[in-house]
Amino acid sequence: MTSVAISTTFQIEPTCTGDAEAILTIARSAGVFNAEEIAAVDELLHAYLVQGAEASGYHFLSCRANGHVLGFACYGPRPLTHGTYDLYWIATDKAAGRQGIGGALLQRVTEEVQRLGGQMLIIETSGLPQYEPARRFYESHGCTRAAVIADFYAPGDDLVIYIRHL
Repeated sequence: MTSVAISTTFQIEPTCTGDAEAILTIARSAGVFNAEEIAAVDELLHAYLVQGAEASGYHFLSCRANGHVLGFACYGPRPLTHGTYDLYWIATDKAAGRQGIGGALLQRVTEEVQRLGGQMLIIETSGLPQYEPARRFYESHGCTRAAVIADFYAPGDDLVIYIRHL
């Protein structure tokens, strides 16, 4: 995979229909999501694009530079709570890695959740070794490890829960 050079400026905006294939490509190439998880990204993205964020309960943001989608985030209100939101995914194009895109997406999600009246962001990830970079990312961006539930996803695959108070 070739490296994608981006300027220090990129735009983070609500996802539009034209971003869908790039988002699915990023999810597929991330190397950590299984087919079921990629299908879930597709399903939530479709609901967002067809119904809108308010009706679907899912918000998508796309990070673009030079006409290319370099990353995305998906978040939404946690059912049966007041002011708590889930961050479902942040993923970036591997070719554009380590350029601050993930951090910028997390910051924008935080701002949007605050704008919507949110007070807490919950992030759930796997305890498997291949998710160690994700866990380091969340910890380095002010998220606190709140809980670990052993063998949640499967034997040997723990659920690691992070929170970010807003």
